[in-house]
Amino acid sequence: MRAKDLMVPAEDFLSPEDTLKKAVNLLRTARRGETRIGTKGLPVLDEYGKLVGMISMRDILKVAFPFYMTMMNIGEFSWDGMVEEIARKSADKQIGQVMSSVVIKVDEDAPLMECIDHMIKHNIKRLPVVNESGQVVGMLYERDIFFAVTKAMLEEEGVEE
Repeated sequence: MRAKDLMVPAEDFLSPEDTLKKAVNLLRTARRGETRIGTKGLPVLDEYGKLVGMISMRDILKVAFPFYMTMMNIGEFSWDGMVEEIARKSADKQIGQVMSSVVIKVDEDAPLMECIDHMIKHNIKRLPVVNESGQVVGMLYERDIFFAVTKAMLEEEGVEE
């Protein structure tokens, strides 16, 4: 099995110039086929359609929880509504300031073992799948790989779904 066999065709993208507000709206309403189910992360493409980063729910939560707060006793320095206030002030930040710019990706012909290897070694739950031109053609999700692996386990043992 190859990445292209399990990937979900890429339909939603963002650019580094888009705002966090746009990213949040798209993360909440991203498509999977004909259905809008939302997603936890999306690829960020430059003007040529090349992958330059990923934006995830975690990246956005980090904006609302400034790094310096991890160095303090947060109870002494926070106030009710602090996260919401920071979030409102951050809505117009550009994705390029927040996204993860080091992105692990796989070729569409990558074997399943390579995909699992990347996910485990880099502690990631989604992999952009690129064609030979380097353009994102799909996304490979941990849950889809999990279901493919567990289906093989169940079939080997003679257990039906």
